[in-house]
This record gives sequence, structure tokens and C-alpha cells, in this order.
Amino acid sequence: MTEPSLYRPYEKLVEIRVLGKKFRVPENNTILRCLQYLSPETIPYGRFCWNQECQTCRINYRLPGQGEISLALSCKVLVVPGMEITELSAELMWNLGSALSLKRSG
Repeated sequence: MTEPSLYRPYEKLVEIRVLGKKFRVPENNTILRCLQYLSPETIPYGRFCWNQECQTCRINYRLPGQGEISLALSCKVLVVPGMEITELSAELMWNLGSALSLKRSG
């Protein structure tokens, strides 16, 4: 019997940008799950409901080849190779501080 995984099945890592920094994350997963992949020691302890109710995982993002920025919940949207996350909620910023090499305050 195989152990259950937090991540949806994936065959490769895809490149995305988060606040201008490049990262490789598992394809076929929600953005929030990909952020957990980047920071497994902090994201699980954030105040996220993982089911679109709390609204604390809001992000702004741009898809490759598109100029417009979209607002979304990272627990709802699947990662797209080449996407750029341009803004993170305060909760995500706090939880990703180390992964993004940001100084945490408060």
C-alpha cells in the first residue's frame, strides 16, 4: 500500500515566479499546495482553510503571454508553467518569508 500524498499526482516540476523569484513546483497542483511544497515547515501552520472559505490565501497572478493581472484564491487555482505571482496575502507573506528570503516583522 502506498502512502497518501499531499500533492496531486505529477510527473515534473514546472517553473513559476513568486514576487520576481523563480521556483520549481509540482505540476497539476493548486498554487497553495505548490507554496506548501516551497515551504513545508510553515504553510501547513498558516491560517488557511484549504476550501475557499477563509479568503486568507488570496494572490494576484499573471499567466504567460498575458498582460492582465488576475485576483484568485491560491487554494482554488492550478499552477500553470510560467505563471507569475505578483502579490500575496499578508498570511502568505508571513508564512513564505523564509522561502522568499523576506524579513518577517511582527
